[in-house]
Amino acid sequence: MSFMYNPFPYDDPKPVNRPELSEDTIKSIVKGSDKAAAVVAADIADRMKAGKENVIIGFDGYTTACWKTFLNLLGRRLTALGIGIELVDFDKEVFKSGEEIDAMIDPLLEWDTKKDPTLLFGKIYKGGYEGFIDPAKAENFRKKIAAAPKGKVTAVFGYGSLIKDFRSLYDIKCYFDVTPKESMLRIRRGRYANIGHDMPDLTNRVIRRCYYCDFEAAVHNRGDLLQNNILDYYFESDHDDEVRLIPVKALNEIFNSLADYPFRCKPVYLEGVWGGTYMKKLRNLPDTMRNCAWVFDFIPMEVSILVQAGDVQIDFPYFTFVQKEGVKIMGEKCVKRYQGYFPIRFNYDDSYHSTGNMSIQCHSGAAFNKSEYNEFGRQDESYYVVVTGHDAKTFLGFRDDADIDQFCKDIEAADTQHKPVDYMKYVSYEESKPGLQVMIPAGTVHSSGRNQVVLEIGSLTIGSYTYKMYDYLRLDFDGKQRPIHTYLGEKTIVRDRRTSWVRGNIVQKPRLADSGEGWEEYIIGESDLLYFSLRRLEFEQKCYQETKGIFHVLTVVDGEKVRVRSVGHPERYYEADYMDIVVVPADMGRYVIENLGKEPIRIHKTMLRDGFENDPD
Repeated sequence: MSFMYNPFPYDDPKPVNRPELSEDTIKSIVKGSDKAAAVVAADIADRMKAGKENVIIGFDGYTTACWKTFLNLLGRRLTALGIGIELVDFDKEVFKSGEEIDAMIDPLLEWDTKKDPTLLFGKIYKGGYEGFIDPAKAENFRKKIAAAPKGKVTAVFGYGSLIKDFRSLYDIKCYFDVTPKESMLRIRRGRYANIGHDMPDLTNRVIRRCYYCDFEAAVHNRGDLLQNNILDYYFESDHDDEVRLIPVKALNEIFNSLADYPFRCKPVYLEGVWGGTYMKKLRNLPDTMRNCAWVFDFIPMEVSILVQAGDVQIDFPYFTFVQKEGVKIMGEKCVKRYQGYFPIRFNYDDSYHSTGNMSIQCHSGAAFNKSEYNEFGRQDESYYVVVTGHDAKTFLGFRDDADIDQFCKDIEAADTQHKPVDYMKYVSYEESKPGLQVMIPAGTVHSSGRNQVVLEIGSLTIGSYTYKMYDYLRLDFDGKQRPIHTYLGEKTIVRDRRTSWVRGNIVQKPRLADSGEGWEEYIIGESDLLYFSLRRLEFEQKCYQETKGIFHVLTVVDGEKVRVRSVGHPERYYEADYMDIVVVPADMGRYVIENLGKEPIRIHKTMLRDGFENDPD
């Protein structure tokens, strides 16, 4: 179950990164599927001229990758060179039957609609593509490749075709990557059937199966291929007829250089029943969007990163970049502690001029996530209020006088009998104003109220274990009452987080942490309950910072425009506008934020808390 269940099909053209690249790298990138096929065909022909009797080429790829168009073009190019080609579907040749794979995966998925009304949840499958291999079929496949006809090309394609057990069979190894947004759109368009299936299932079931199985296997396989420099060619393949071919040497240079710069990712935008209007206007989003509920500005597993290479623009999944350059981006301690995952996520929740609040909800902690979902880590969150309208509120914790048992009865009745709940009797709130920071450790009941935009900052959890406890009897876009997770919510709420505790622990007054000439840094949220520290930088001209081996994430929450620039290498910089989010890699060291506008600047800064590497999950 992905955060990005239904992304709006819009590509934001603005956040382009421009690392310095060599001329050789720029020239080696090929734009266009037919031109890319010509390059691969020429490589094959050269190998045959050099004495290879046949060439075996493997095509692996991320979930929803489609090789058909490219293979057709490659076949045409080879035919023109007098070389024949034979196609082999790896998954059909090597994997267990669909029934056998279903028998492995279905027991990991939740089928009880009392616990999970829309069947979103399950347990992560950890067996990788290796778990789908039929040993007898695999042996026959190896014999088939060993007996491949001379004078021809054998092109093997399929998910997992380049896993360790088989990669020695290939002369050329290719990987077709797909950005998370495009992968999800392909699923919704009916272009993908889960591993073992010939036809797509219901959309929500395909997505759930992908999250708990297909995506998981694909991510770990891709990481292994990148980290061990297995590939010959990497393909950015969001568009079948416009793939970008990148030789692995060029790919390594692009990522290595990009990790030397402050950078920004490409956001994903989503509509929602409570969605507002502020971000839609600020970011010039299409008129066809009903509203903008979420801006996934920097959710690591869901966004991509645009790179300009000469006159070619390449859209990489952000996590592909992390898998290759994790230590430079995050720091060695972070990579080790969080098993290679980027551990903090950022998005905007926009309810400005909307019809209502977000749902009253809570999230689960580490022990629950591990036992119930095979997940790594807990789901903590925080809200920083950036923009408010009239009467905006941020809901957090229970009131001191709340009868929580009655609250649970009331929300159950709302779900089953459609009775409205006087939630203000139960849930505490803070009057919202720009600059309010609240922390939301797992188990804390909360909601962002209508008429505001909040910067939501959360912990590692790769999925989204949001248990909607009350949603005001609201209908979804299809006119159906939205699902409520009262069973899971009641199991995970922490009941003693009431108003007095909240205001004494997770709503804090800013305290000065550091200062310099013309700038001050305040801690605005820090607790042993969260492994990240929330801070604000305030200045008019310049603010100097140093990473000290820990990445920083900067958000322009007040002011017009800034430049984030390395002090040691001033040519390495990124210019950010109001509400843009910029990552400063751990390796950057000393850097400066320069005000390019006339207004004073406020930067929200997020970093890992001191001692994070020793925190329990």
